[in-house]
Order: sequence, then C-alpha cells, then structure tokens
Amino acid sequence: MITYPVVEKFVSINGEGQKAGEIAAFIRMRGCNLACNYCDTSWANTKDCPCEFLSAEELITWLKEHSIENVTLTGGEPLLTEEIAPLIEALGTAGFSVEIETNGSVSLNTFDTLAHRPAFTMDYKCPDSGMENAMNTDNFSLLIPKDTVKFVVSSISDLDKARKICIQYKVAEHCPIFLSPVFGRIEPKEIVEYMIEHHWNEARLQLQMHKFIWPPEQRGV
Repeated sequence: MITYPVVEKFVSINGEGQKAGEIAAFIRMRGCNLACNYCDTSWANTKDCPCEFLSAEELITWLKEHSIENVTLTGGEPLLTEEIAPLIEALGTAGFSVEIETNGSVSLNTFDTLAHRPAFTMDYKCPDSGMENAMNTDNFSLLIPKDTVKFVVSSISDLDKARKICIQYKVAEHCPIFLSPVFGRIEPKEIVEYMIEHHWNEARLQLQMHKFIWPPEQRGV
C-alpha cells in the first residue's frame, strides 16, 4: 500500500489563491527542494521532520469525516512526494476539488495530463527569495484558467521582475496573477501603488488571510 509522509493535516480557511475565503482541508507533505529566505514552513522541509504515513484511503476517510470539498496539497513541495499522482487521482475520483500549492521549480507536465487534473497555485520565486534560478518557466505554457501564478514579493525590484515575467510569458492569457507581500519587508500599499503606477490591471493583490485571523506563526491554520 502506498503511503504519504504527512507532517500535518487540518481544516481551515483558504488564505490564498482563487478559493481564498473558502474552507479547505490542508494536507502538508514533508520535504522541499528549495530554501527561500522568507519560508514560514521550513520546519516541514527537513528529512527528519516527524510525520505520519497515511494512505489515500486513510486521507479520504479523514476528509469525509470533516465533510470538506476543497483539498489543498501543500508542503514543502508536494509534487516531489513519491507516488503523489495516484493520491491526486484518488482525491479527484472521490469528488474532492483538489488544489496543489507548488513552488514553481517542479515540472507540471506529468500532472497536467491526469484524468482529474488539479488546480495549481504556482509560485514564481522572485530574486529576493534567493531561489529564482530554480524556476521552471516551461510550466507557464501548461497553465489554464483554474490555475494561479503567485508572486511573493519583498521589494520594488521583485515587483519589476514579476511584471517582466508576466509580460514575457503572457501569464494573464493563461490564468490569474496574484501578488503577495512578504511580511515585514514590503507594505501592501506599496504593491497597490506600483500596480496603479504601471497600470497593471491583470494583477491582484492578495494578503495571506489566515495570518490576519490567527497569529502569523501559528501552525495548523
């Protein structure tokens, strides 16, 4: 039986992406291939992070017990989890609306052709993250309207790069664009002012909703 390294699972409000504000079940997988300098879940990325190994059947049972429709697979980087595709298919077959939070470095090609294709909330790591060189720009051509590209920005130079990427890869023709500030590095009003100055009509400001409802460092929300 295939099992998955789940470091936490919980029901909360969806704080980001197109379903922000809706309740969702979050299943956080262990491990990540990046080390962004603003990461707020780095504790889940180490190989020795405590976890429970759960099968697709066990996870589906848990989801049904909570009567949840939206399921977010997150991490770390969930797409690096061994045999993650069968879990995505099992969740889709069971009738759940599946979203994958992915860091932008892993090819979506394999997952794009799944019978129950999930919605991807895909990051593009801006220069100030320290991880931009790991981005897989081939993914942009695979995105569809139910997906999201998210730029977590630390500075005006990050915004400049985000806008350049959106123009170069015609991101707005594929899916929505979200801009999210790194807490403590850039104020939301700076992002809004930038959007106005550059007539960036396609972009949307998005704050991490859960960090306003609960303490920003609180887990399991």
